[in-house]
Amino acid sequence: MLRIILILAGMILPPATQAAGIPTLNEVIVRADGDRINKLIGMANSANEGTVLKQQLKQRTVYRPGELLETVPGLIVTQHSGEGKANQYFARGFNLDHGTDLRITVDGMLVNQRSHGHGQGYSDLNFLIPELASSLQYLKGPYYADQGDFSSAGSINMGYVNKLPAGIASFGVGNQGFLRGLVANSHDLGAGTVLYAAELNTKDGPWITAENFKKFNAVLRYSQNTGDTRFNITAMGYGARWNSTDQIPLRAVASGLISPLGAIDPSDGGKSHRFSLSGALQHASGYGITKVNLYTMHSDLALFSNFTYFLDDPINGDQFSQVDKRFQSAMNLSHAWVNTFAGFAVENTVGAQFQNDVIDNGLLNTKQRQTLSITRKDHVVENSVGFYYQNSVQWMEKFRSVAGVRTDLYWFDVNSDNSANSGKRYDDITNPKLSLIFGPWAKTEYYLNYGGGFHSNDARGTTTTIDPKSGEPVGRVNPLVRSTGYEAGLRTAIIPGLQASLAFFRLDLASELLFVGDAGTTEPSRPSKREGVEISAFYMPNSWLTVDVDYALAKARFTGSDPAGNHIPGAIQGVGKLAIAIDNLGPFFGSMQLRYFGKRPLVEDNRVQSDNTVTLNGQFGIKVGKKLQVVLQGFNLLNTKAHAIDYFYTSRLPGEPASGVADKHFHPIESRSFRVNLVANF
Repeated sequence: MLRIILILAGMILPPATQAAGIPTLNEVIVRADGDRINKLIGMANSANEGTVLKQQLKQRTVYRPGELLETVPGLIVTQHSGEGKANQYFARGFNLDHGTDLRITVDGMLVNQRSHGHGQGYSDLNFLIPELASSLQYLKGPYYADQGDFSSAGSINMGYVNKLPAGIASFGVGNQGFLRGLVANSHDLGAGTVLYAAELNTKDGPWITAENFKKFNAVLRYSQNTGDTRFNITAMGYGARWNSTDQIPLRAVASGLISPLGAIDPSDGGKSHRFSLSGALQHASGYGITKVNLYTMHSDLALFSNFTYFLDDPINGDQFSQVDKRFQSAMNLSHAWVNTFAGFAVENTVGAQFQNDVIDNGLLNTKQRQTLSITRKDHVVENSVGFYYQNSVQWMEKFRSVAGVRTDLYWFDVNSDNSANSGKRYDDITNPKLSLIFGPWAKTEYYLNYGGGFHSNDARGTTTTIDPKSGEPVGRVNPLVRSTGYEAGLRTAIIPGLQASLAFFRLDLASELLFVGDAGTTEPSRPSKREGVEISAFYMPNSWLTVDVDYALAKARFTGSDPAGNHIPGAIQGVGKLAIAIDNLGPFFGSMQLRYFGKRPLVEDNRVQSDNTVTLNGQFGIKVGKKLQVVLQGFNLLNTKAHAIDYFYTSRLPGEPASGVADKHFHPIESRSFRVNLVANF
């Protein structure tokens, strides 16, 4: 995508610059539309980047909005709690929790929330409206200068459309209490376009305790998309509340104490809302292309969870509440231009990214959502600024390079209810980036990539000296954690209709730092190393059939030796997906997705593992005239009884020893369900 932008920048430079081998705008259009399969050859900077088009997103059958991200090769999206909670992400040998090393942006706004009450990098995608998604771009590894915090495993950006080809009125109904209504349309207004959308959704799920999930979503946008200066202004609003059936102990199901769809504490759940105002501007001139993106966002989350049941408090139980309220503001600036140096065409990009978070979060002991005591409360102000420069040089016809450097500076100011945990910290980090691209030969391009990256740690962990739960001394952690990535890969379109890629990667982390929101403390762990291979292929043999397949295998280990073992709990090993879609067969269309979620070690010595999980989703639709579609969607069509996620830890049920029992805890895959959607265009 960056190369396309810079090529467009070349179009507005003087003729002498254009003569240096920069493609014309018509050539770009031919690559992007006339030859869809070939468009990344000669433009991508690695084997692991790509774009998922709107039509591909539309063909996916997703149980929840965040599962749209599973169109990214090698990425698994799951859930271990109620629908309103952020998804759990797995990729490249990581259990990414709710987003610790996967940078997610929607319409230019960072979704990952730092120093969050539940977990660092918390990424809640429940505010997504799939019908508004224009495309999805993904980049993996720390090789890209414009990607900062949380991007070590990769980064994903989903854009929203400025204009709909027709209005949408959609109504869906299904078993397990599912209802959804959506209205969206766009209208010309003056020199621009107004877009609006409103969504209502309810769902109970298959659980013994009904989720009673209720969600609203709304979007209002004004945009101007012609001329040298283009911009949009967007307001979004989202709110939800729900009951949750969290992971449950295997022994409770085996003994018949509860059903596999039951809960130990049926009062778990939560509520959340998110409101944002954003703007984006792009200006093209004789000096290049300048982009500005700025936004402000307010969010409020309250989670009620009980993972250990009666281990800490045999009388009232161990339910706790995690509260996070914040105002987040950010501005991203970039300028791209093309010039010549020593006879070579050089594409340049400089950028600056600013972010401010004002956060109030807390950890409370509760019973049936009523507060019993306060473990900790904190007011956090976190500021950061990142600067980057990147250039691309076409040294020879079959060789080019992309080099960059990025510097990030962070300021933390924590005011805790325990003065021993208050304080201020500062940290900075600089990372180089380099990609070497060879070819293409026989429609095949080869890549070597190197880069440094990082993730920030929770601000509270950088100043905490006393464990707020036990009162014991704890060590402060470093604010920023470095990662270093290496990769070799290729991309080919040697077979007509096929685009395939192969990548071998390694990623080193200085420390598996993690803020444990359940305990209110940050626990640093050992350095780690991940090695793996990813292969993906998109095949479109004709106008009515597409086949999308990917498989990834990774080995994740702590480095050094430790009697406890070197396996990283929850680190994914193998994952595979197969998606087949048909369209343009008269009035009929449909798709199916087969998904393999491989075993994970649950403890450091690998004596306890999760099982494999295989699921199958699909949809079948009929076009009734030009304005109406009827779509039947099916989820977990194999009705597998496998697990969405597994953990191994100690908990206590009534009547068990005071020290508790170490056991596997799991959240089952939702049972088979169906939905019928009526979609009308107007």
